[in-house]
Amino acid sequence: MTDDTAARTHRAARRLDRRVYLHSHPVLFALLAATRRRPLVRLGSTVLVHDAEAYREVLTRVPLDRTAEGTTGGAAARRTGGTLLFDQDAGEHRTARREVADLLGTDGVARLRPHWQAVLTARLTELPGTVDLVDVVRELAGATAAALTGSDAEPLRLARACTGAAAEAAREHLPGLPRRPRTEAADRLNSLVPQARDAMLAVAAVNTTLAALPRAAAWCARAGLWDRTGPELASELLRLTAASPLLPRVAGADAVVDGRPIRRGDRLVLVARHAAGAHRTAPAGRQAAQAVFGAGPHACPGAGLARAQLTDFLDALAPHRPVVVRASVDRRAALPGYATLLVRRADPQ
Repeated sequence: MTDDTAARTHRAARRLDRRVYLHSHPVLFALLAATRRRPLVRLGSTVLVHDAEAYREVLTRVPLDRTAEGTTGGAAARRTGGTLLFDQDAGEHRTARREVADLLGTDGVARLRPHWQAVLTARLTELPGTVDLVDVVRELAGATAAALTGSDAEPLRLARACTGAAAEAAREHLPGLPRRPRTEAADRLNSLVPQARDAMLAVAAVNTTLAALPRAAAWCARAGLWDRTGPELASELLRLTAASPLLPRVAGADAVVDGRPIRRGDRLVLVARHAAGAHRTAPAGRQAAQAVFGAGPHACPGAGLARAQLTDFLDALAPHRPVVVRASVDRRAALPGYATLLVRRADPQ
């Protein structure tokens, strides 16, 4: 592949991936695209944070109200009686994070890896006909979440409960969406994973996996990257696809960010997609790749798990060099992703 061809296919992959955002939440992402050149944008009591340095400043220096109305934590806390993961204050918060970091650290990834590899072996060792990668990843995510939480739920059933609960929460905390609290999916999830912390771990793991892995595979197929699979490509694709593009937060105290005042109670929409430079295709540094997982005390402890899963997923697909047959965007999911992604083995040259 010539340099010109590589650049052209990469641009095509980026353009088609961008449609996932615009089709999933068109008004919201059109607004973010229109304002992204400004580091901070105040819209009444809501502040959009696009700039990478401002994004890190908020996450490392600004006190945040983790259970406020209009945040992911607040929506989930109401569903779990307030005993939600990371909703504690000070020492309890740090203790909870350390416990989860241990679960998702190097040893935790090694313990969980056989569960998702069993799915990859069963589903992708051969690639007969047309395969829906979203369906494969849904099973992979459910199996991983079940192992992570100790649930005996059937993987696909658990995965669907997690995506339903996340979609319900998104209606409450994503800007521009109607806020009509519903709890049916959350109730189904709680019946499968009774412990609040475990339920939230399952929701986070399943939804980010379902958003990230199929889109990364589609990018590889469209940009012709099957010869480059490995940890470095996985990290870069996680940056480019930015599975969790927004972090909705609320300021817990007055502060100054990028020279501008932030008031206690302001709603902060941290645009991880722009902080990581996901809207640019030029290779980025390690700090930008990490931005999609947050920063400082608010960094996602599952970053290593996400990179390991994506690396193994792409490695399983690479021998088949699959091409995309058909893709449709999931307009109901909490995170931008595909409803279906049909692929087939590339024709032999």
